[in-house]
Amino acid sequence: MSFLRHGYVTGPIIGALWMLVAGFTVAVVMSFSTGEAFRPVGWACLVWGALTWLSTIPAAGRVGPILAGLVLLAATLLGLGPIVIGPEVGTIGAVIGGIVLAVSAVWPLRIMLKGLPLGTTTRHAFEDAVIRFLTGAGYVIFTALVAIPFYVMVMTSLKNQQQLVQNPLDFSIDLSRGLDLFSSYIELFGQFNFGSYLWTSFYVSVLTVFITLLFSVPGAYAVARLRFTGRTLFSRSILLIYMVPMIVLALPIYIAFSMTGLRNTITGIVMIYPVTTIPVALYMLQGYFRGLPAEVEEAGLMDGLTRLRVIWKITLPLSLPALASVSLYVFMIAWNEFLLAFMLLDDPSKFTLTRGVAMLNSSEIPRQHLMAGAVIATVPIMALFLGLERFMTKGLTAGAVKG
Repeated sequence: MSFLRHGYVTGPIIGALWMLVAGFTVAVVMSFSTGEAFRPVGWACLVWGALTWLSTIPAAGRVGPILAGLVLLAATLLGLGPIVIGPEVGTIGAVIGGIVLAVSAVWPLRIMLKGLPLGTTTRHAFEDAVIRFLTGAGYVIFTALVAIPFYVMVMTSLKNQQQLVQNPLDFSIDLSRGLDLFSSYIELFGQFNFGSYLWTSFYVSVLTVFITLLFSVPGAYAVARLRFTGRTLFSRSILLIYMVPMIVLALPIYIAFSMTGLRNTITGIVMIYPVTTIPVALYMLQGYFRGLPAEVEEAGLMDGLTRLRVIWKITLPLSLPALASVSLYVFMIAWNEFLLAFMLLDDPSKFTLTRGVAMLNSSEIPRQHLMAGAVIATVPIMALFLGLERFMTKGLTAGAVKG
């Protein structure tokens, strides 16, 4: 592998691989955003990427990247670049696609190969260039894997049946339709009772959080602080429930709930959801409780507080970051749960949101309604997570630096 530690070898290889990533990403993004044909060419990406490396060498100076971008733009417009633009694409769309490709290929490559000499390079410089390439490629690939399906889902929900039939792969948006863009959402709330599903999912998730904390807080505290027979075994077996796939337990749960009259009831759902969340909450909280200074609790006991009052007045206030992160995590699990809701609920008036979305997966219901339902189920929990993510991270890591 020592032959790779030469700038004239490492540079073209990284350039070729990066152009492959950039070419395919730009082609997909432009095709989905315009509804027109942008097709990446693998071998052309590799060749142009290797050549683009020349713009990053010190001798090219600041003019090199600009010249490389212009050459890429011209080659793309002439049909000789890494991306082949379909004949139906207008001039403005073709120019925009060429500019986006040139910028996304040349500028990041210059950053990745910064400080890489032409000849033999040090191990540090070689590894630095490789790490920068892997970081950039990872960000692009994983962002595309998340963003593109979400974009397709949103754009499909904003179309009507005629647009979907004319071109199912056109994911551009027609702003001239005005408020008619949201007709699928209006119909879901007006005709498919999605307001009720949204409310049911919300209060079921809140009740799941409350019940989970009610059992997991004393359980985690007992494992972390008290000494009793079987404590170690209990601590190590908390997550054993996750070793058994839920699909294995589906039939016994269905039979038991049918015999007891709990099937097709919100009460049954609220009873079974905490079964899946309490173990992970116990596991997360016991680690945090172990990190809290025991001396503070001992001082409370010496002042005459009972163990329960010590937990209420000392431990829980100190554990608010962990409780917040566990609550958010449990809420997301309950909100997104599908298997149990699908198995136990048959009455549409009692559907949770995920069960209601599954109901839309029918040949009799337009596809854009299914996508709109998926957006309604996804956006609230995504907004909640993004808004509280820093608190969740703080709660999960705080226990590791205490004590």
